[in-house]
Amino acid sequence: MKSYIVGNWKMNFSVGESSVYLHKLLQRLRGSRSLEVVVAPSSIALQPLSLQTDRKKIRLAAQTANSHDFGAYTGEISCTQLRGLVDYCIIGHSERRQLFHLTDKDVRATVAAALRNQITPILCLGETAAEHTFGETHDVLRDQLLGGLSEVSTEDLSRVIIAYEPVWAISTTTGAHLAAPEEVAATIKYLRQLLTDTYGADTAEALPILYGGSVNPSNAGAYLTIPGVNGLLVGSASLIADQFLEIIEIAKRVQD
Repeated sequence: MKSYIVGNWKMNFSVGESSVYLHKLLQRLRGSRSLEVVVAPSSIALQPLSLQTDRKKIRLAAQTANSHDFGAYTGEISCTQLRGLVDYCIIGHSERRQLFHLTDKDVRATVAAALRNQITPILCLGETAAEHTFGETHDVLRDQLLGGLSEVSTEDLSRVIIAYEPVWAISTTTGAHLAAPEEVAATIKYLRQLLTDTYGADTAEALPILYGGSVNPSNAGAYLTIPGVNGLLVGSASLIADQFLEIIEIAKRVQD
């Protein structure tokens, strides 16, 4: 199965800075058939970067999208508008859910919108610190996973990527702390079993699951060697070329 390293730049870099940084990555990165490198810049940078990037080395992702294809939604960007610019779209990131009140209904509709526009959705799941403390992790993840996939046909499920990113482990979260690899392993195993019970073993095994949550070069190897993890969703470390490239090299070594 192909592995993925996805860099979420969030609200960082101007268009010019994004272009310079992408150029630096392209100069230093070697393409790989078994490892897909993806970066998610701000929406205003997507169009110029789509003309600049070499898709054999780096693919582009949107950080979010609206579930409607068109209409009177001031300030929004649809998957129809993103089609041809990006190959991926991050959907349901915890910051979108918490800060911008993205609902489960919005998430599942956007997943469906991405698929019908030939964009691979990266469906984000993750429990908050409170939900983790009170033992609600499995309930929360089950609702987010099955809810997010509820409008996806069995045939289209192979075009979806899942990203598990516990909210309490994100570096920008107050009181965040690293998730222990064994704890992540148990959660990934639960997600795989849930997918198996719902869609069957073959479908569950073929669906990529990424891990995210304060990923950096020091812990990337530990997370990438967890059974059932097919890559990483990287936040802050993706903004520093040396760190991001080191994570990519670690992923290549793990594959070998």
